[in-house]
Amino acid sequence: MSETTLSHIHRFVPAGDASKAPLLLLHGTGGDESDLLGLGAALSPGAALLSPRGRVLENGMPRFFRRLAEGVFDEADVVTRAHELADFIAEARATYRLPAPIAVGFSNGANIAAALLMLQPDALAGAALIRPMVPLARPPAFALPGTPVLMLSGAMDPIVPAANAERLAAMLGEGGANVRHEVLPVGHGLSQMDLALARDWLRQVDA
Repeated sequence: MSETTLSHIHRFVPAGDASKAPLLLLHGTGGDESDLLGLGAALSPGAALLSPRGRVLENGMPRFFRRLAEGVFDEADVVTRAHELADFIAEARATYRLPAPIAVGFSNGANIAAALLMLQPDALAGAALIRPMVPLARPPAFALPGTPVLMLSGAMDPIVPAANAERLAAMLGEGGANVRHEVLPVGHGLSQMDLALARDWLRQVDA
């Protein structure tokens, strides 16, 4: 069942293997707290899964922050919602006794995870960003010394321009993150290649 006792409606799956980092699962537009549970279990079997629902509605579809148009973000709302999500992570860590999670975000979820890395660097132990875009054109200075980040972009993605994804990878790298950026021969949707690459990357991070 979904939990409502914290600031975000969410699902939590306890760890079956305490040696694995918990995953923070962040859905895309129109998803919900159940959307990525299967993906999380496939990526890191036995890891604790924490999956919140975005608190913004766009035509009835949950998102993690507002946008003004396709690919045009309400950056003030990005900042507000990223801080709210960081507060939720802190609440959930205290409630469920978790170490800092690794975010696994798709599309809108990847974008809020990137914003978290920039605005609340201590909230996450790392992030796998699937089809992300630059969330903030001019973020404040941030430090991510050695934080592992995987970015998976689609060469045929009609939503995310290649230059935008490359700029995000550069921004995170300049902040000190250990960025691996892969461009796959796919569009915007999730693919088996995403699953395989993210699973292998998580194994290395957990090792």
